[in-house]
Amino acid sequence: MSAQLIYDLVPPGSIIRYSDGTPRPPERHRKKLSAWQSANGGGRVIRKTPARQTAQYSSPAQFTLHEGDYGSGGVIVLRVHKSFSVDSGLKFVVVSRPAPGSVQVFDRAGEGADLVHLAASRQDAEVWLQTHGYPNAVLEPVSADTVAADHVEGRAA
Repeated sequence: MSAQLIYDLVPPGSIIRYSDGTPRPPERHRKKLSAWQSANGGGRVIRKTPARQTAQYSSPAQFTLHEGDYGSGGVIVLRVHKSFSVDSGLKFVVVSRPAPGSVQVFDRAGEGADLVHLAASRQDAEVWLQTHGYPNAVLEPVSADTVAADHVEGRAA
């Protein structure tokens, strides 16, 4: 799939992989491997940002992936996010989508809201919120229509 299709069709909470199509270099080629890893990876879609146009500045729409958390002892020290413009030349594959009936927990309402948790049910989302403290959180259930439309479009892409 193209980045534009990911932006248009894939709901937040989906896991996607991206690739530039080149083969992985051997472990001994550390610089080449590092460059390859920056263009080949994956994560969970957590944000979609619409295109912006002002008198001095223009930016295309983009989506952001949460690639991972790093820390120890239950303390997250570093969160890794990576954003992709809809005109990215990378190829994307949807690995999984949120299940119908699951609940997306966003840190706030409106544009620029980040998906902070994907719960199996509304009750699980409310329990998670009690321990993680997002006072302006918004809960959005995942509908079967959203996931079904994505499956149809994803096969055609």
